[in-house]
Amino acid sequence: MATSVKMDDDTKSRIERLQAEIRLETGTRVTQQEILARLVERAIESKADLINSFRKERVPLADSDRERFHDGMVSSGVTTTEDDIDDVLYG
Repeated sequence: MATSVKMDDDTKSRIERLQAEIRLETGTRVTQQEILARLVERAIESKADLINSFRKERVPLADSDRERFHDGMVSSGVTTTEDDIDDVLYG
């Protein structure tokens, strides 16, 4: 059973380009439905990547900023457990 999927013109054009490239590279004709099915299959295999792609992007820290942050950290010599953290947060 086929179902229609609405998409903007740019996305439709990109799928058509993929379709053409697949045919040129492999000599095999594939439908847009096959392309979408394969894309969904791959997305499920890397579900975390797909989900993360919908998160708001954060600008990564520069390496120098990250190093400066870690340089300010010192070890107190005391091991902190989850219970210790819970006691401080929740009493």
